[in-house]
Amino acid sequence: MKRHEFLRELHKVSGNRNYLEIGVNDGRSLRLSRVPTIAVDPAFKVVTEIRCDVHLVKATSDDFFARDNPFVHLKGGRHPLRNLRRGRRPLGYWRRTVLDLSFIDGMHLFEYALRDFMNIERYSDWTSVIVFDDMLPRNVDEAARDRHTGAWTGDVYKIAEILARYRPDLVAVPVDTQPTGQLVVFGADRRNTVLRDRYEEIVAAYDVPDPQKVPEAIIERAGAVAPAALLGGGFWRPLARARALGIGRSRGWEALRAAVSRVASGG
Repeated sequence: MKRHEFLRELHKVSGNRNYLEIGVNDGRSLRLSRVPTIAVDPAFKVVTEIRCDVHLVKATSDDFFARDNPFVHLKGGRHPLRNLRRGRRPLGYWRRTVLDLSFIDGMHLFEYALRDFMNIERYSDWTSVIVFDDMLPRNVDEAARDRHTGAWTGDVYKIAEILARYRPDLVAVPVDTQPTGQLVVFGADRRNTVLRDRYEEIVAAYDVPDPQKVPEAIIERAGAVAPAALLGGGFWRPLARARALGIGRSRGWEALRAAVSRVASGG
């Protein structure tokens, strides 16, 4: 399954009510959205019809996240609320934006992708779905930090190891999409500051000169899940229901974690 086919189906099964895309390029992935969307790219050149309520932001992702209330354009952005189900909030109460589905396909260097994830997680919840693109380079040249090939993933593949090492509380599922794979992350926790606290340490450890020593498991796609298997997982409907009902992490995450892990392990 090609990456855009997978993303199209992911929009359907995830039940997302909003969408964030980092890295727009010509709009081929953006056109898959049908929900309120924010798309960020310093040099986008959209050449396809967009069929959603979209706010296109011409900026780097770092500059975008540095803005005051960057998600004001999304439904549920910062605005006063009245008569919430659990009672009235005092005047001046603002609802926190929660991103349902986010796609990271910006600068193809691990430290940029890591910062994007850290920033996105601040606006995410355990029912959010975060997708990294270009996670399974096909050869060492394609994975170089300094681009010298047509097709280029850069060293974003390192994100999988970083999350496994520093954030074992998450479930990160590599997906065998064509041409260069993706990583779908579940269980975001905006309260977790490990990556922010240890960011400089992580960059120092993983920023190494070319040629990159890409693990054979990455090149051979060992452990990558078939796209159809993940899309067909029985956890999507409960995930969307928990999101709609506002079920807290303590009540829902462990069951979702177990269900996603079973699919990821081929169970």
